[in-house]
Amino acid sequence: MSGGAQTARLARASGGWLATAARYGVWVAFAALLLALPKIVASGFAITMLSLMGISVIFALSYNMLLGQTGMLSFGHAVYYGLGAFLVVHAMNTITRNALPIPLPLMPLVGGIAGLFFGIVFGSVSTRRGGTAFAMISLGLAELVASSSLILRSFFGGEEGITTNRTKLLRIFDWGFGPQIQVYYLIVAWCFICVLAMYALTRTPFGRMCNAVRDNFERAEFVGYNPQLVRFVAFCLSGFFAGVAGGLAAINFEIVNAGYVGAAQSGSVLLAAYIGGIGFFFGPIIGAILVTWLQVMLSDITEVWQLYFGLLFVGMVIFAPFGISGLLMMHVPLWRAGVLWRLVPAYLLALAAGLVMLTGASLTIEMAYHLSTKAAEGPMMSFMRIPFSAHSFLPWLAAAVLLAGGYFFFRFTLPYVAGAWHDALNRAREREAAA
Repeated sequence: MSGGAQTARLARASGGWLATAARYGVWVAFAALLLALPKIVASGFAITMLSLMGISVIFALSYNMLLGQTGMLSFGHAVYYGLGAFLVVHAMNTITRNALPIPLPLMPLVGGIAGLFFGIVFGSVSTRRGGTAFAMISLGLAELVASSSLILRSFFGGEEGITTNRTKLLRIFDWGFGPQIQVYYLIVAWCFICVLAMYALTRTPFGRMCNAVRDNFERAEFVGYNPQLVRFVAFCLSGFFAGVAGGLAAINFEIVNAGYVGAAQSGSVLLAAYIGGIGFFFGPIIGAILVTWLQVMLSDITEVWQLYFGLLFVGMVIFAPFGISGLLMMHVPLWRAGVLWRLVPAYLLALAAGLVMLTGASLTIEMAYHLSTKAAEGPMMSFMRIPFSAHSFLPWLAAAVLLAGGYFFFRFTLPYVAGAWHDALNRAREREAAA
């Protein structure tokens, strides 16, 4: 073998080792981050929020198996999340009554099996059709389960729900899972396992066939695959992981009620997946983290936080249909070429204009809500800890100036941002050609 051929072979081998090390290194870093987060943010509130984020990540990724991977828009994914949670609560209460030697860490598996079972039952009907028909069938099944949750009181517990006590199950390694930090480690352990399993599914031939059915089911059928069977299997697996998320939620809150299977829960996971970006695996993870954080933080700041969620969703659909992950992936070539810094001044200018416009819009919404809903409490209110009267002319004038000024300022920055983007992209192409 010549020296050049041997060198090329060694280069390919080293490149393969580096790619393998990088691929596994990402998962090692992910696991290390999950373990280290309680040490970085040690407050009880932060650990509780991190626990909610871990549950939301599993739930959002399970939904993306339908929407992003297989192209099935479901309006009732909370059914499998909620039924998994209810089965876990009943299983925990049964284990406690009979003193069975079953530890708490196995309970999410009960939720997964419940989600898989109901996925098989409902999926055998709903996956016979795709597109709009599937979406409408999923909505009908969701309403059926939601209405049943208020009728079948022996199973769902009515409006009060079903409660349990996670500390009464078999202790493992002297952990009773009473402190929230212990529950956090249980959640992140299942989160890591589920994220790894769902990512592995996307790399299998079955995952590729899900993408083929999403893109062109007629062509997939032409090459010998059954699109209905692919949709059905994806639906069942999605129900399994949604049930695991529901089981973790039941363990975390120790109560399950009709809200777990309601339309609000299905809408929340749809928002998380779409805002994060359904075109990339890590998109729903970003969306779940962001939506959970906003739900917790905004609900403490304003009573109309759901309106802001709706506006955020509409804005993402119009201006960033590929979600946050799509926006991030657009900048990867610029990052690799080392020219991303050229966009920073333009982005900061546009961000300032957007914040001014957002402040004006928020002030208008809050004053309108106060006058329409809290008129009996008087005109006095506060915005950003600044007290004022909603009947005064100056706050409305300030809101109008901020809203209109921010809008025109933002429109003024758009050509500047576009120019900076094209300049950075051209320089990235030049560096790539030179290399």
